[in-house]
Amino acid sequence: MAPMKTKTIRLTLAVSFLLGAACFAANPQMGTWKLNEAKSKITPKTAKYTTVVYEAAGDKVKVTVSGVDAKGKALRNLWTGKFDGKDYPVIGDPTSDARSYKQRDDRNAEFNVMYHGRLAGSGRVVVSADGKSRTVTTSGTDRDGKAFKNVSVYDKQ
Repeated sequence: MAPMKTKTIRLTLAVSFLLGAACFAANPQMGTWKLNEAKSKITPKTAKYTTVVYEAAGDKVKVTVSGVDAKGKALRNLWTGKFDGKDYPVIGDPTSDARSYKQRDDRNAEFNVMYHGRLAGSGRVVVSADGKSRTVTTSGTDRDGKAFKNVSVYDKQ
C-alpha cells in the first residue's frame, strides 16, 4: 500500500475514533450509576440492581448491571449493543436473553427486555437535567407470570 494511502487511512480511523468517543462522552447515560434505595420503589421478590455501568465499546455501548436477585443472591449481567431499537443478547441474566434500547433524545431512552422470544418487560430511563441522577421505570411480568412495576432512582458516581 502506498505511504500516502496508509497515512490517509490512519488519519481517517483516528478521527473516527475521536468523534465516536466524543459522542459517547457527551451522552448523559454514560458512566457509573448507584441505586438510591431511599428514593426507589422496588416490587418485593424482584431483582434489585444496585450498580449500572454504561461505557463505550467501539461503536456500541456496553451496559454492566450488578445487584441481587429476588432471593438475595448476587447477580451480574452484560449487554452490548446500540441504542437503535434492535435486540442484542444479554449475558448472565436468568430472566432475560435479549434487550433493546432506543434513544428518544439525549436524556430519555426506552428499552424492552426479552425472554425466549417474548416481551418480559419494558421501561424508560430518564436522566435528570443536571445529569446527576436517573430514574428507571420498569414494568412487566416475572417468570411466574406475576406483574411488577419498579421505579429505581440512581445517582451518578
